[in-house]
Amino acid sequence: MRILRHSWILALTAALLLTAAPGARSQSANPGAKTRTPDVIFVPTPPQVVDAMLHVAGVGPNDVLYDLGSGDGRIPITAAKRLGTRGVGVDIDPQRIQEARANAKKEGVADKVQFIQGDLFEQDLSKATVISLYLLPSLNLKLRPTLLKLKPGTRIVSHAFDMGDWAPEQTLNIDGRMVYFWTVPEH
Repeated sequence: MRILRHSWILALTAALLLTAAPGARSQSANPGAKTRTPDVIFVPTPPQVVDAMLHVAGVGPNDVLYDLGSGDGRIPITAAKRLGTRGVGVDIDPQRIQEARANAKKEGVADKVQFIQGDLFEQDLSKATVISLYLLPSLNLKLRPTLLKLKPGTRIVSHAFDMGDWAPEQTLNIDGRMVYFWTVPEH
């Protein structure tokens, strides 16, 4: 009986692996496939928090705003539409990138913003004058060394989460939601 049960489990496991394998191969062969799953779930930033983030960072028409974990694109789209800012959104989720591109087109700012499906930890951020974030504390801490290497004066604004012992220059409470602001110091 044990041998039959063991054989049945092996056969079931083999069948599951064979069924899953073609999908796994086709995903890795797809050049647009995600390299990994998102680190956070998508939770949209409320409009009043977007406004506060843009205001505290002093975002204007001469800025290039990079939104890391950009979701539906609302932060760079709002900055482009209201302030004339150029923006780049980075998100690993292809569904969010499609949604963000559609939103930019709908709002008439597709010429001012671009959305990149990619890993925010692997992006070149050197052209940014402003970085916006709505990530988790562990991700902010992981990203912090990269942010501190950016050009001095680059402004960083985070919804909800700080950067550990890197004290923010300003902290705002917007209807119970926290916004943190920093400027990259001289190296």
